[in-house]
Amino acid sequence: MLLTPIIATALWAKRLDAAAVLRFGCSQIAIERVDPLVNPGVVPSPHVHQIVGGNAFAATIPSTDVSQLANCTSCTFSEDLSNYWTANMYFRARNGSYKRVPQIPNRYLDGAKGGITVYYTSPYDGGKVTAFKPGFRMLAGDAAQRTKGGITKWNAICFRCYNAKNFGGDTGAPCSDSKVDSVELPNKPCPGGIRTTIRFPTCWDGKSLDSPDHQSHVSYPASGTFESSGPCPSTHPVRLPQLMYEVIWDTTAFNDKSLWPADGKQPFVFSQGDDTGYGQHGDYIFGWKGDALQKAMEGSCFGATCNTLKSQSYTEANKCTVKRETDEDVDGWLQKIPGGMSG
Repeated sequence: MLLTPIIATALWAKRLDAAAVLRFGCSQIAIERVDPLVNPGVVPSPHVHQIVGGNAFAATIPSTDVSQLANCTSCTFSEDLSNYWTANMYFRARNGSYKRVPQIPNRYLDGAKGGITVYYTSPYDGGKVTAFKPGFRMLAGDAAQRTKGGITKWNAICFRCYNAKNFGGDTGAPCSDSKVDSVELPNKPCPGGIRTTIRFPTCWDGKSLDSPDHQSHVSYPASGTFESSGPCPSTHPVRLPQLMYEVIWDTTAFNDKSLWPADGKQPFVFSQGDDTGYGQHGDYIFGWKGDALQKAMEGSCFGATCNTLKSQSYTEANKCTVKRETDEDVDGWLQKIPGGMSG
């Protein structure tokens, strides 16, 4: 099995022969203030998100089998009609104006239209996982978090400052190297941009497809991590695949420090007004067809290659769109972040 530099680390290289690792790109289908998980039916919702995946995405998504509602997806695997979304990043200039930071495709995923790199991983010890069920949804992180804690204590969120445009410094597993990874936004210019990593809970209560806070029905391991085969707590005994997002923010146009705020403070702000990075978060609504994900987790799937799944080209994936539900500028030089948020 040939490992790419992105996931070839000592730990992964030793154990991946026992694991299934899906890694694929999903292009953007929308950038707007809509959030069917936390603010269902609210248009516009409080802050801007970038959304990828199936075209059933809307301000309200019924709690049902999403794969029966969508008829296309912006992801590599055509059987994945799930939706994945995160807050957007903005650059705050010295004059107080804001500009959305664009996303670029991750390494080996050229052709994707920005968006998100999605991972699904089975345990490295060869243990079994139970794929998510139709109607399942969850949230990782807390948009209001502004201090260390929250999911940072599970090493579930981090940022990597690339030292070159060719993903320089991209070695080792995500959130594994304190020399290149941080749980707060980098406070220096990053020549190759900034990568966000968000890892979701991997233990489930086995009953609830959702919960009022979209988190209580799932849990991180009772000790250790998913990667170290940490056990699930007794309250959440069902082991789920490790779902992980990566977003590559192209900050290179904003690396001139003469454009940064005069106080020297790092200039990037997430769309919910977070300039620390602690509030970065991810939303998920499951929408795989049938038992496709379960078969992939039990097979020898690796990267964007999986014999049990149907793939599509990025040319085809990029045709998948949704009707825009808001009418506001999210891309120009703005006097404030949409929704009035500020860092």
